[in-house]
Amino acid sequence: MQKIVYTQDNLQLLNRSFLFGDSVWVSFFIRNGQIIMAEESYFFLMASMRKMRLNIPLTYTLEFFQELLQNEVLSKGVQNGIVQLMAYRKQDEKPLAKSETAFFFEVDETEDVLRIQGNVELDLIKEINVNANLLSNIRVHSPENIYAQIYAKENDLDDVILLNPNKKIARSIFGNLLFLQDNVIKIPKQTEGAYISPLMENFITFIHKNKLAEIEEAEIIAFESQKAEEILRISDEKGVHSVSKIRNKTFENTRFSEMVQKWAENFI
Repeated sequence: MQKIVYTQDNLQLLNRSFLFGDSVWVSFFIRNGQIIMAEESYFFLMASMRKMRLNIPLTYTLEFFQELLQNEVLSKGVQNGIVQLMAYRKQDEKPLAKSETAFFFEVDETEDVLRIQGNVELDLIKEINVNANLLSNIRVHSPENIYAQIYAKENDLDDVILLNPNKKIARSIFGNLLFLQDNVIKIPKQTEGAYISPLMENFITFIHKNKLAEIEEAEIIAFESQKAEEILRISDEKGVHSVSKIRNKTFENTRFSEMVQKWAENFI
């Protein structure tokens, strides 16, 4: 199937996203021909736009985006996929604070977004780190991500672990990391540079409500990644993957696989 790309207001080449990275990315999720977690994704979009001080048109309602995705994605036969939506500030003659906002999106068709898509191999990168501030938790232009993607490719890795300036684990290039040891799942705090992720928050809420494990938001040093029994990567961009290897340490994926399967089976 041809990749679906939607542009609003005839996307111009010279726009502020292209010129300055003046934009935010948020994902919407399609499962079994339906939009799931629509409210969570929508409110995250609104919060991300406010953090980037983008003007939010009155037309940008939840119903607007639901109808748009119904007409432009679901009606074209997409059953399972991730909609990558970018809202950006237009390049216009108005003062920056009054500039209008537009968006475009593209659709990546995947398997069930609520299931583990496969295994990934990671390593730690030390040459760069990521910040831990207001904009670190949303998906905005990140030269650190670009550098890290090239580093990963050159070293035959799928992803890398990124640290913050205090040498604590922040996230990976594409998403957040969850570390399972005994009956505790540790996740880096957002104040450490972790992404806000509707997909991950839905998963950990399910884990907590069903008492499948204890959830602990923590400051995690790099060495602790080697102590974990299992590691899961949850990415609003890529979906869910188990981590199979970090350097010479390999990891199981039995317990996380069971948790994710229960999550998918009980999802409403």
